[in-house]
Amino acid sequence: MDHSSVIYGLDDRPPLGRAVVLGLQHVLTMFGSTVAVPLLLAPQMGMSPTDTALLISSVMLCSGVATLLQSTLGSRLPIIQGVSFSFLAAFTTVIIPTVLAPASEGGFAGDGGLCMQYIAGAVILGALVEAAIGFSGLMGQVRKILSPVVVGPVIMLIGLALYQAGAPVAASHWPTSLLTMAMIIGFSLVAARHSLVFRLFPMLLAILAAVGLCGLLTATGVYGEGHPARVSIDAVNNAEWVRTTSVILPWGIPRFSGAFIVAVLAGYLASMIESFGDYHACSHMAGGGDPTPRQISRGIGFEGVACALTGVLGGFSSTSYSENVGLVGLTKVGSRYVVQVAGGMLVLLGLFGKFGAVAAAIPQPVVGGLYCVMFGLISAVGVRQFAKADLDSDRNLLIGGFAVFMGLSVPAYFGSDAGSAMLAELPQGVAAVVGAIGRTGMAVAAILGIALDNLIPGTKEERGLHDPGVLVPEAGDVGEGE
Repeated sequence: MDHSSVIYGLDDRPPLGRAVVLGLQHVLTMFGSTVAVPLLLAPQMGMSPTDTALLISSVMLCSGVATLLQSTLGSRLPIIQGVSFSFLAAFTTVIIPTVLAPASEGGFAGDGGLCMQYIAGAVILGALVEAAIGFSGLMGQVRKILSPVVVGPVIMLIGLALYQAGAPVAASHWPTSLLTMAMIIGFSLVAARHSLVFRLFPMLLAILAAVGLCGLLTATGVYGEGHPARVSIDAVNNAEWVRTTSVILPWGIPRFSGAFIVAVLAGYLASMIESFGDYHACSHMAGGGDPTPRQISRGIGFEGVACALTGVLGGFSSTSYSENVGLVGLTKVGSRYVVQVAGGMLVLLGLFGKFGAVAAAIPQPVVGGLYCVMFGLISAVGVRQFAKADLDSDRNLLIGGFAVFMGLSVPAYFGSDAGSAMLAELPQGVAAVVGAIGRTGMAVAAILGIALDNLIPGTKEERGLHDPGVLVPEAGDVGEGE
């Protein structure tokens, strides 16, 4: 990139008014992906609209704190931090056996708050591991065993493993879901060619348009009580303007389970891989060249610190957002000050309860349409990462294909009666760990991919390791963000 083309470099400080507008653009860019995760998980946990609003506010607060830490003390790059899609499969592993099981089987009958306590415990302990890897400088060593042959299948499974959250959710009202999908695709692939606004905010604009239409049909009585696309403002009316007692440990004291921690660690592995690439991409786009090993170590270390704080503040694990890295390239604004302003905005949004309630009012069919497009795009990003290895190599095709297939098939086995019977024959502690890994497709793919890719001979060029930047996402990648 031509550094002279950067309007504001890393150390530049635009006037406050301009910085606020530029920071707001970052907030709007990350909004759709950040809100999508709590909107997906809250119904699975049996949360009420009021609890969902609290969860969204907590997530925004955590994203703001993580962004300020990263841009000020971590890599000091203009990188927005937000909820990572890498952890969705792991969190589902926590939710299904813990919350949805009947009380007679050791479950908690839809107690979303209790589920968040277990998620917080797993996030905190996993964050300590990530912080240790970052501050110790081990990320450079770990990187040597992670080629695109491993990374591609793992990222593919982030999206593929969530297929049950696509059409089944969209089917709650197909007309609304299909309209949402059509607008997202049309805005991002057609209108974006002619307008910068649609290029920056295709998902956000589609959501606003779909919700606006649903709100109009609700107000005119077309969507009556019980309609899946009805817009309800009950949570907005019940939410507090400013959060007070619910900021610290809003769900209660964290609880810990070894099996859940193992599942979440797989998410941290994928998250660190994503962030490693984002640091390189963001530094280049901001005119800073390659990030130093120390920058990368500090960045990963403070991502761990931020994730540990999210366990206290009631949110989910965070990572760097590739779509915001792309925004740096589009706007030529690489100022860390602008991103620090955006982090402050996110903190304020998280402290105002009404904001989270507004986001929680988005109807499920709209959310389902968003998932169908977003999760498919995440899988495609994984395909692109895999393509950075030599796909003419039978070695790479066999390893990558085997990892993807087993990442889908093994969780299906552990979710069957045969898998449950096998686990019942193991010692309780071993069964918990084996079950957590076996039910998490990313963990299965990562373990098999790392083992085979590093044991079976292959040249660096064949594995896609000849270029230090092979994992750098291109501008506009979805934050698997991520």
